[in-house]
Formats: sequence, structure tokens, C-alpha cells
Amino acid sequence: MNSENQFSPPAVKVLMVCLGNICRSPTAHGVFHKIIKTNNLEQYIKVDSAGTGDWHIGESPDNRAIKAAAKRGYQIGTYKARQVCAPDFEIYNYILAMDHTNLLDLKRMCPAAHQTKLQLLLTWGDSLHDTVPDPFYSGDEGFKLVLDLVEDACEKLLRHIKDRHFLIS
Repeated sequence: MNSENQFSPPAVKVLMVCLGNICRSPTAHGVFHKIIKTNNLEQYIKVDSAGTGDWHIGESPDNRAIKAAAKRGYQIGTYKARQVCAPDFEIYNYILAMDHTNLLDLKRMCPAAHQTKLQLLLTWGDSLHDTVPDPFYSGDEGFKLVLDLVEDACEKLLRHIKDRHFLIS
């Protein structure tokens, strides 16, 4: 059988969302992308990030987020901020907010048929935190905490996706 005729499941698509798409969601995007790549699942799982606000469209992530991520081996400097748009609710299987305000904003924007796709990212983590705090006005420790929380949740999220969508790495 020729490989072009073999069945390939559609990719599972994950969207990470924060307010401006310059700190938390690009960090989550970079972390999850590396985890996907490490598990050889790039053809089966796709990840992107966006913000609920439009202030930073086209901008790179915050330099502090880039530096904190790079210290742990994540490359997020090439990402460009974008705003969540209507087609995202149709395209993505998982739309994961960093905090309750982001989640509420998404719920207001999202058609009823896709509301079940919306969750907090830390739903998947083991942390005592239920949201990823915005590090924008904090120092290096805030960005380290974001990475700690996101790494844990993304590992668990990958396990869930592999189980639910029958993916083997």
C-alpha cells in the first residue's frame, strides 16, 4: 500500500490564550510545541497562541518571557501576537485560557456550539493555582512561575490528548 493512501487522522489543534499574547500564551505555545516535538507528534498535534485583546498584534513576545523561556530551552522569539478571531472557535479542538478573565472573554465571543472547547489551561495541571498569573508587572520570579505552571499542565494535557485521540509517540 502506498503511503499516500494510508489513513492519517486529522491533527488535534490547541490554542493557548491570554490577554495580549505577549507573555503567558506564547510561553504555553512554546512549551507545548517542544513537548509535542519531543514526543514525535508534530504531524498529529498543532499549537498556536492568541490574545483576547488587540494591543500587541504583530509584536514579538515580551523580552522577559523570551529570556525566561530560552533558559529552559524554549524558543518563542519568532512568534507574533495575534487576537483571537471567530474562525478559531471552529478550527481548534482545545482553547485554553490562562485566567478566569480570559475564559470569560472567550465565552462571550464563542458560539454556543463550541463552548465545550473552552477551558483553563491549569485544569490539566497538578498545581494549587487554578490560573496562570500575569507576569507582566512582576520580575523574573513571575516568569519562572509561569513556566513551572505551564510545563506541568502541558505535560498532563499531552497525556490526555494522546489517550483521547489514540496517539502513540
